[in-house]
Amino acid sequence: MEISTIVLLVLLVAVGLLLAYGVAIYNRLVTLQNRYGNAFAQIEVQLKRRYDLIPNLVETAKAYMSHERGTLQAVTEARNGALAGLQAAAARPGEPGAMAELAGAEGALGAALGRLNVVMEAYPDLKASENMRQLSETLTSTENRVAFARQAFNDAVMQYNTYKQSFPPVLLAGPLGHREDAALLEFEDSAEIQAVPRVSF
Repeated sequence: MEISTIVLLVLLVAVGLLLAYGVAIYNRLVTLQNRYGNAFAQIEVQLKRRYDLIPNLVETAKAYMSHERGTLQAVTEARNGALAGLQAAAARPGEPGAMAELAGAEGALGAALGRLNVVMEAYPDLKASENMRQLSETLTSTENRVAFARQAFNDAVMQYNTYKQSFPPVLLAGPLGHREDAALLEFEDSAEIQAVPRVSF
């Protein structure tokens, strides 16, 4: 074998290895992106469950709280806003604007539910209602599931971003279609979210 043939073979092997490594980086980026997309789908399931409970909570409270229509309406509007934020975020999981929109809508819903809880304290019959007690237990359980799902999503986003920003993937991520980092889902009242929601009856 001539030297030029050996050099050519070495170059072909080197190019082949570089291409294989580039494909491996691309596949890892796609895998990590799909993981955080799937993790967001778990958040979506739990938030939809939560949003489905809220109208039942409002209807149960209406029977007892005839003078608190404004509070009940605010909860309903905040729930609808949060549902719209979830739908927008589900279309673009990890996209910074979508995550910020969902976080803001969740903050508004949390504030409205907080006001409702304060108002409900003045209605002992409502607090004693078995239906309201069951709804609040289910809502609390769902809030816990949302917190766990959000943590899993944020962990998956962190893995994706860390890999994408490390060397050598950082050199190939942009050209391979992974230009932007994924955004964490952080609620405005992050400290309060870490605590278990309290709905007392």
